Amino acid sequence: MAEKNRTVKIGVVGLGGRGRGLIGTLAQMDDVVISAVCDIVDECIDEAIGRIREYKDYPVKRFNNYHDLLAEKDIEGVVIATSWNEHIEIAIASMEAGKYAAFEVGGANSIEECWDLVKTYEKTKVPCMMLENCCYGQYELAILNMIRHGLFGEIIHCAGGYHHDLRTLADALARNKQRSFHHLHRNAELYPTHEIGPISKYLNINRGNRFLTLTSTASKSRGLGIRAEEVFGKDNPYTQNYALGDIVTTVIKCAGGETITLTHDTSLPRPYSRGNAVHGTKGIWMEINKSVYFEDLSPNPHEWEPIENYLDKYNHPIWKEFLEDGVTGGHGGMDYLVLRAFIESIQNETITPIDVYESASWMAITCLSEQSISMGSMPVAFPDFTNGKWLTQRPVLEGKYSLDK
Repeated sequence: MAEKNRTVKIGVVGLGGRGRGLIGTLAQMDDVVISAVCDIVDECIDEAIGRIREYKDYPVKRFNNYHDLLAEKDIEGVVIATSWNEHIEIAIASMEAGKYAAFEVGGANSIEECWDLVKTYEKTKVPCMMLENCCYGQYELAILNMIRHGLFGEIIHCAGGYHHDLRTLADALARNKQRSFHHLHRNAELYPTHEIGPISKYLNINRGNRFLTLTSTASKSRGLGIRAEEVFGKDNPYTQNYALGDIVTTVIKCAGGETITLTHDTSLPRPYSRGNAVHGTKGIWMEINKSVYFEDLSPNPHEWEPIENYLDKYNHPIWKEFLEDGVTGGHGGMDYLVLRAFIESIQNETITPIDVYESASWMAITCLSEQSISMGSMPVAFPDFTNGKWLTQRPVLEGKYSLDK
């Protein structure tokens, strides 16, 4: 019998800015011990241990090779915050070592590595979870709750995007940052999971529904090249032709008949937005103006009203409790909630609320969009990573952090 609220020993691999941020959240949890950290850069290890020391004083082992960390028998879970290219590789090694794996967001490089992730889970039965924090955003969970209560009627279309001015990635190329090289060499929907994660829960993807086909179209590329020239000058080697189109638009068709539009928009000036929208037979939600309209509920026909009008009643139970206890953690509390979901899955010896099939499906969008763009926006078939299990009632996480019940 699993012991609830028992102390869990965690290892963290990848100690850059994101990894240290997650450590700061984990170190404040009374039932978590970060017993080992790993990075190839010793200075990053020093900073990570210093971050732990701000909250707790216990021994922390340090490693430069993640295989050595995985050999530690008392570690039950591994949080992976390396660069994108290593997420799946380390998650697979973690599962093979018998340790729950949680990895940061990012797209896949190939469909093959997504299948490798799924097959490793099916062989080891060790849970694996993408740390998609936006699944635990207040608005995203409120919309999920409204959908479950029927306010939107039947869902017809969802939209989302990663609208974020990241032209500084041109500067980061000079510092050999891996993410910059993806923008330099790949023309694809590079960062789909912030939007597709919540949308997948809205549409019951891999649980009675699935992605069928995908098409992607990319605009010309200008923003990053202009930024690089401004910073480094016209003749500098970092001023190169970037493969990534400034706007990448992806359309997904689902088995249930729904459509999804995703937009990757990181190379032009703009305020941040995830561009979420839900269109149903009874109503609509638009994140860009934080407004909803329900045909049978809104006070004025054809006029938006603030979503806040519905939060008292439809805030998700997770957020009702979170607001009462005090919101904490990065990204408006989403980091804390997604990490708690992972930790409590370990404590209770259960599956995770975001499972390996969902993680693989979300990451696969990147390489599938890359294929579609390279073929002149031709449609490509979406793999069924569940091998038909989406048709049946697969197990779901029970309890507080469930996103499916």
